[in-house]
Amino acid sequence: MAILRIIEAPDPELRKISKPVDGVDDELRALMDDMLATMYDAPGIGLAAIQVGVEKRVIVMDISDDDDKPLPRYFVNPEITWTSEEMTTYKEGCLSVPEQYADIERHAQCKVKYLDYDGNEQVLEADGLLSICIQHEMDHLEGILFIDHLSGLKRKMIVKKLTKAQKARATL
Repeated sequence: MAILRIIEAPDPELRKISKPVDGVDDELRALMDDMLATMYDAPGIGLAAIQVGVEKRVIVMDISDDDDKPLPRYFVNPEITWTSEEMTTYKEGCLSVPEQYADIERHAQCKVKYLDYDGNEQVLEADGLLSICIQHEMDHLEGILFIDHLSGLKRKMIVKKLTKAQKARATL
């Protein structure tokens, strides 16, 4: 498994809308394995393929606690089919928006239809952190970052910080 480069905002690649895949094969499983290794290495709890420069509707995640046995999840061509009316707020961060966090309001529960690691169709009803993570990663597939849910001023401040940090790293 390879550790892939995670694209960081404000890179325009993150704004691309991901394309559906025809099915799950060995090549796609290898990508998901690399994505999972990259996510664990970062470390994070979710990663969309677009964040590593691949325009495919693929997500990996693992929301298990550090003390727990890893519980990786794979979502190919995920589609949210239902969301609760109840909303919840969670302090979110993102591997593509390093060291930035903000309270984001999302649906408390959702139902998602997807293909799993083996290409089998699945339906998952999620709540809590799993629901938040699914919605966050699904946004990536549409070219949306969690900072897009903030006011224009807060978003601009974060993008300015990211740009400044990237320039500082480039001069090292």
